[in-house]
Amino acid sequence: MKNITITLPEDVARWVRVRAAQNELSVSRWLAQIIESQRHREDEYEVAMERFLERARQPRTFDWVDGRKPTREELHDRAGLR
Repeated sequence: MKNITITLPEDVARWVRVRAAQNELSVSRWLAQIIESQRHREDEYEVAMERFLERARQPRTFDWVDGRKPTREELHDRAGLR
């Protein structure tokens, strides 16, 4: 573990102490949990973004019915709405 020092306005420091006490944690442990949670969310985001971008880089292929492209009429057929 590494110790760091932060400077907070008095009202913010009071609020942090109260919130930590409500969670039955020290200020240090409470802040560590918040920071670890934020780091985890950012890591998950980075992984998801990389997965999305990897898929976006790959060309899309379509499996056409009977090996042929549908006609314009087939694409725009709204038989279900008639």
